[in-house]
Amino acid sequence: MAAAVGVLALTGTAWGQPAPAAPVPATANAAPTPAPKGLAVLSTLKWRNVGPARGGRSITAIGSAARPQEYYFGATGGGLWKTTDGGLTWSAVGDGQFKTSSVGAVAVAPSNPDVVYVGFGEVQLRGNIIQGDGVYRSTDGGKTFVHVGLAQTRAIGRIRVHPTNPDVVWVAALGEPYARTPDRGVYRSTDGGKSWTKVLFRDEGTGAVDLVVDPTNPDVLYASLWEVFRTPHSLSSGGPGSGLFKSFDGGATWTEISRRPGLPTGLLGKIGVSVSGADGNRVYAIIEAADGGLFSTDDGGLNWKRVSEDRNIRQRAFYYTRVYADPKARDTVYVLNVGFHKSVDGGKSFKPIRVPHGDNHDLWIAPDNPARMIEANDGGANVSINGGQSWTGQQYPTAQFYNAFTTSDTPYMICGAQQDNTTACIPSTGPASDFYPVGGGESGYIAQSPTNPDEFFAGSYGGMLTRYDRRTRVTRAVNIWPDNPMGYSAGDITERFQWTYPIVFSPIEKGVLYAGSQHVWRSVTNGETWERISPDLTRHDPATLGPSGGPITLDQTGVETYATVFTIAPSRRERGVVWAGSDDGLVHVTRDGGKSWKNVTPKALPDFARVSLIEASPHKPGTAYLAANRYQKADRAPYVFRTDDYGASWTAITGGLPADDFARVIREDAVKPGMLYLGTEHGIHVSYDNGGTWESLRLNLPVTPVHGIVVQGNDLVIGTHGRAFWVLGDIAALRQFTPDLTSKALHVFTPGVATRRVDGSLPIDYLLKADAKAVTIEILDAQGKVLRTLKNEAPKPDAAAGGGDDDEGFGPPPARVTGKAGMNRFGWDMRVQAARDFPGLIMWAGRVAGPIVVPGRYQARVTADGQTQTVPLEIAADPRSRATMADLQAQYALAARINGEVNAANEAVLRLRHIKRQVEERVKANGELKSAADALTAQLTGIEGEIYQYRNRSSQDPLNYPIKLNNKLAALQGVVEAGDGAPTAQSVKVHQELSGRLTQALARVEALVAGEVAAFNATLASRKLPPVTTAVPTIEEVARMGTSVADLEAAAANERTSTRFW
Repeated sequence: MAAAVGVLALTGTAWGQPAPAAPVPATANAAPTPAPKGLAVLSTLKWRNVGPARGGRSITAIGSAARPQEYYFGATGGGLWKTTDGGLTWSAVGDGQFKTSSVGAVAVAPSNPDVVYVGFGEVQLRGNIIQGDGVYRSTDGGKTFVHVGLAQTRAIGRIRVHPTNPDVVWVAALGEPYARTPDRGVYRSTDGGKSWTKVLFRDEGTGAVDLVVDPTNPDVLYASLWEVFRTPHSLSSGGPGSGLFKSFDGGATWTEISRRPGLPTGLLGKIGVSVSGADGNRVYAIIEAADGGLFSTDDGGLNWKRVSEDRNIRQRAFYYTRVYADPKARDTVYVLNVGFHKSVDGGKSFKPIRVPHGDNHDLWIAPDNPARMIEANDGGANVSINGGQSWTGQQYPTAQFYNAFTTSDTPYMICGAQQDNTTACIPSTGPASDFYPVGGGESGYIAQSPTNPDEFFAGSYGGMLTRYDRRTRVTRAVNIWPDNPMGYSAGDITERFQWTYPIVFSPIEKGVLYAGSQHVWRSVTNGETWERISPDLTRHDPATLGPSGGPITLDQTGVETYATVFTIAPSRRERGVVWAGSDDGLVHVTRDGGKSWKNVTPKALPDFARVSLIEASPHKPGTAYLAANRYQKADRAPYVFRTDDYGASWTAITGGLPADDFARVIREDAVKPGMLYLGTEHGIHVSYDNGGTWESLRLNLPVTPVHGIVVQGNDLVIGTHGRAFWVLGDIAALRQFTPDLTSKALHVFTPGVATRRVDGSLPIDYLLKADAKAVTIEILDAQGKVLRTLKNEAPKPDAAAGGGDDDEGFGPPPARVTGKAGMNRFGWDMRVQAARDFPGLIMWAGRVAGPIVVPGRYQARVTADGQTQTVPLEIAADPRSRATMADLQAQYALAARINGEVNAANEAVLRLRHIKRQVEERVKANGELKSAADALTAQLTGIEGEIYQYRNRSSQDPLNYPIKLNNKLAALQGVVEAGDGAPTAQSVKVHQELSGRLTQALARVEALVAGEVAAFNATLASRKLPPVTTAVPTIEEVARMGTSVADLEAAAANERTSTRFW
């Protein structure tokens, strides 16, 4: 056994105190990634998180002793999350500042809750772990973070902060799991991370996995070292490097206590350790060993006894092995495993505590209140304030999806298999809680039947394959080889199915389904029968097919099942052409439906690289793209290739990619040949030149592994391994972009076809070389008639319900025309010009918005500071709608007529109020007019009251003061537009009645103007006073009526909350 740096020796029964060894400096910070160029002008394009709102794995969580409502948890692949309301709501913190995505440890300084340390990289070494880049520090409660070193440690299991000095911090670094490196062990900083000293180190294959500070004496620490190693096909947990250590001097020096009396005598694996807050001499350790279990000591580690060998608390030791002593009760101890276990008799017996999700990894207990805790598991993190009797939920989008698939539904669904959960399909537009499973399990592919859209095939580890009927909710198993392989090594099973084995339908041969073990299989009978159509397409090296998990505990779940077909890509252009790539680095293609296969592995692809995905070009026969990686060989380079001759030759296409951002998935754009998208460990990239050069397309997407990409119509869909599903909507501008466009004063992109929906939007994207003072967007019909005009102006002073003609009172604010340099996007809601409104307008179940246009061709004319460009627009009918074009035209015609009448009604109100305001002004000039003015004002108000309920001043007032004609008509427009179809007979009849009443009211307005107002003007003329004007006031005249700008803004703000709908 190699000597440890700074390790103390045991002498008899007393602790020896030799001088500490020289410190070892920590690795310097990683170089920052250069910012992307070119596409930066499109930075206003935004990824939209779709969900689902269902948590993914978390292996670290912590609370604040000083702030009882404040907690943090780290998501694997999903960054750091924080709550300030006790776990009711969570927000991601650090996005845009962290360079990696998987949090291994988080610590809050006990003496200053604003000081937070975050360590990246996973130590629960399952097959899909994500490595990190060291430690970050915040001094403002997580608002901002600074990288403070240890970048090469790759995986951090614990961070502990001194109880009274937030600058003293210890880190347990496990190190690179795939190679022997010196960057591992226990590190200490006394200056808040500015510098680090390695204070405990065994060897290059052993790292630190757990670390605890004695709550009764901060100079006393315990740490565990773990000898562990991973390859693509195996895990080795345990060895002579593993051990348990103690420090008396704040971590400067350490003594190994692994072989003290009562502890296991054989080979050791992973060890978890905890010290009781009630008694610093009571220490618990859970140890992976042949005779392992839970051990305790009452003399600070001199003598131990095994208090439990229960396998429920020590199964799958590499993935769990964590113990937590209660801060107040000496004999209360928790052990986390598949279940959450609590003992109140010092570990002799345990009872389970029910938690929201299984596979439990971390626990923090408030030192002053043991009933308050936060616990991390494979579903996220959850808070309890009653000792685990109840917990908060896990409704946040940190799911780890292994891929992404879309359906043919409208709107399309996004589907994937979530780690340690179920499959999930969620609408691309809709609430994040609206999702459902479609069979399969946590790790597989999903394929929607091209002949029956209600039928889904989904897989999982062990070769599981199900067929699910969405309509009947019936699931049927159609496994290719239903011989359950659990517990067996790859060399001992007939068919080797990878954890995420491929399942794909042919895009051109209807009903032909492919799947892969080490062979390619085909079914033309909906999975009822399968035909093997290939030989073994892998290296099947016996050295890679052995057992995994040892030398102490085997762990053979299928993650390490190796020498398998990892990706299958049927051609989109030619029948019988199928590509296959293996996880041990081979590529094959058949051009005769599987009768013969040719090894076409790229010569430049290193041996045993994982061929993660092959993309058969949707445009060109013989062209395919390949994304491969070797990160499980400690090689993080991206391996990306293209062939144009069925694999006879390959070209490496990695120009511009970061050297350490390995590739997982590649897709070619379905519309633009040679436009490629590449999903990597840290995000997504795009190439316009067939892979010659790449640029980042991460935009606002957090750093997260991208495992799946789908080009779905005008949308780009991704599945991430830590942040659920995201959509980059309406990518027409992205497809059309070229760098030379940035030199033009104005460029308008041609949008893709939009689907007509009540809540739909058609994006109009335009580039400006410089800020524009005046920008106008006009919507025209196919013949050039202007249907709507919008400008980059402040909201109109007569803006009413919703603050303008677009605002519905709920949801996000209406789209506004912008004129900033760079990319601008305006979302046209497919409505024509709205009716006019006015300050203080209150409507119940109605609004002034114009009607939605019918499907067809339109135009957008954009003018910016005198530069003009017009582009075509196209709106398609919703494919779900049964309405005919004649139905939609009739619907539009009535809605437009009603909206015109609402406009006439509102203009009448404005006209009457304008007259009243002028009458008031004339009375101020000559008091003798008051009697005549009062009579006229009463008549004006009376007629206004027939058109609009002016007594309504707040959103619920219409319950007391009945609505009048303008509101009734606006509400009727909503009824007419509720769903596609011609107006009902009842709507037509009600419209006739309301329209007739409005006509009569407007006639009375004209009669009043021609009679009493004219007479009043004659009186004014006799007094040599200016007449009252009777035209509909302009916007400027409305502003001069005496309503202040503040009043107008307040009225508009009030209206944004006042509209009500059925």
